[in-house]
Amino acid sequence: MLTNFKVFYRWRAACGILLALFAAGSPAWAQSEVSISNPPESHVVGWLLRPFHMEKRIVSPADLTNSPRLQELVRSGNLYLSVQDVIALVLENNLDIAVQRYTPLLSREVQRRADSGQILRDVSTPIVAGPTSVSTAGVSANANGLVGGSGFNTGGSIITQVGPGLPNLDPSISAYFQIGHYSTPETNAVLNQTEALVYSYRAGYVQYNQTFITGTSLSATLYENRYFYNSGAATLLENPVLSGYMDFSISQPLLQGLSLAVNKRDILVARNTSKVNDLQVKLQVATTVAAVLNLYWDLVSFNDAVRIKEKALATAEELYEGNKKQAEIGAMAGIEVTRAAAGVSSSKEDLLIAQTNVQQQEIVLKNALSRNMTENTWLDNIHIVPLDPIEIPKTEEVRPVQDLVQEALAGRVEIEQAKINLDSQKIMTKGTKNALLPSLSAFADLNNQGLAGPLNPIYNGCCGVPGGFFIGNTGTVLSQVFDRNFPNYSAGVSFNIPFRNRVAQADYVTDQLQLRQRELQMQRAINQVRVDVKTAVIGLQQARARYETAVETRQLAEQSLDAEQKRFQSGVSTVALVIQAQKDLASDQDAEVQAMANYTHAKIFFDSAMGRTLVVNHVSMKEALEGHVARQSFLPENLPAARPVENPR
Repeated sequence: MLTNFKVFYRWRAACGILLALFAAGSPAWAQSEVSISNPPESHVVGWLLRPFHMEKRIVSPADLTNSPRLQELVRSGNLYLSVQDVIALVLENNLDIAVQRYTPLLSREVQRRADSGQILRDVSTPIVAGPTSVSTAGVSANANGLVGGSGFNTGGSIITQVGPGLPNLDPSISAYFQIGHYSTPETNAVLNQTEALVYSYRAGYVQYNQTFITGTSLSATLYENRYFYNSGAATLLENPVLSGYMDFSISQPLLQGLSLAVNKRDILVARNTSKVNDLQVKLQVATTVAAVLNLYWDLVSFNDAVRIKEKALATAEELYEGNKKQAEIGAMAGIEVTRAAAGVSSSKEDLLIAQTNVQQQEIVLKNALSRNMTENTWLDNIHIVPLDPIEIPKTEEVRPVQDLVQEALAGRVEIEQAKINLDSQKIMTKGTKNALLPSLSAFADLNNQGLAGPLNPIYNGCCGVPGGFFIGNTGTVLSQVFDRNFPNYSAGVSFNIPFRNRVAQADYVTDQLQLRQRELQMQRAINQVRVDVKTAVIGLQQARARYETAVETRQLAEQSLDAEQKRFQSGVSTVALVIQAQKDLASDQDAEVQAMANYTHAKIFFDSAMGRTLVVNHVSMKEALEGHVARQSFLPENLPAARPVENPR
């Protein structure tokens, strides 16, 4: 009885060792990130299986519905939009931002994969430039932001895996069981004392494997075999016979694969990639906000153009009606009526083009502010009413260009991403450098054996008197194993030198060359920031000068039209001259509106070049990541109450 208790406690101690090793190698027991949930699991089985492949993690479906804000801003068929409401709707509904919002979560899963010792995956999502206006006449070429302007890949794309292999940091437990039965006819009955030798067995083992970040590999195995022979000539023990062993083995690289920096390189790069992809969302938000602001201000200018064309048409019709009356009483030639009618027709055409520009621009803007415009048929007949007019400040910010450049270098997301990617390239180079070393590994193995069974009553005494040490059952085998009655030891080193080693040499030099390329690309990105800032400053100055010139030209055109109309009334001018003066005024008014729009584009480009887009427009990245803006929408007073929309989405 005492022996059985002793064996039980030894067996429990061995299981404790295996469980301790299992727990030490299982760092991924924490809950997953938000938006990725785990289903309910049993308290025992689920807890045991969670660190292994049995865990199931559920990602919530993509949200294809719009925020309530879109419907709340609709009154009597009009969508009333201020600049801040446009930005809020972009953060809540724009699909480009919604797609990019998954990038940080993807990066967290790559980090999870790297923490287990597996190579990286490329999950970067490229930046989308955003929608553009339907008409770009007179619009600056830089109006749509700086995407791709730096010529530098902003995503975290370093996934090439060369150099020493990574240690698999997730532990594993394996179990094995096998049964067998063999019958062999015997022609010599003296040898085995039977005409048909029967051998049957049941064998199984439990094994735990773990590799650590140092490259150390550990394995622990517990094995037992229960077998039966129907011959009494060759065994001292009665069937069945029990044998077993416990084996511990360990190996450690001493040159290649020994460095922590080498074994952790993918983990470190995954962390850097997470930072890069977090910035990728910020860059997408800034890019999309800038693009949609361009859409909004273009819509404002298109509406102003419609009003100008309506006024020009009204003036042309007034002139036509006046000429028609004059012709009827014989005070004017009929040709003048025809010329006035041609002016009315030309004004109608200009108005139609301006109105269709507004309609097309509304379609583009509504698509940018909605997740499912094709399914939201109620949006088709909604007319957008911009609430904010274009305002040109009286003065510009006056600062030395060099100060602006330094601010831009500190604020531009692309530069920060480039620095992190450069650091990742240096980290990966450590792996290829370590591969230049030869392979030197040390290993050791400890194995304890055990054998037991009852005394065989048909033993013929051919091999001596059986010892009582082996008489017993499973407890006896385990007692022999843990008492180390039959120990086996082995240890050694393994050394491998690849002659010429051309693969490792080529990989290391390749990484060095790519690192130099990235350093040059980094400098190119910095140079491009300087170009962007200087170009933006000049563009802003140019836009202001064009606006001021357009204002003066429009004022002179108004004076010319007024003078021409007075001359016509006095009989010293002609209808053709009056119509031409009207066209000149309408053209100059268009030029003024376009100059105002160009100024907004230049200002948006300047903010992008400076890395100020989010700050200037009061954009919160927390709200951008959540897809919900807390601030209330602005609506003018005395508007009709909102009506419920059929099947809003």
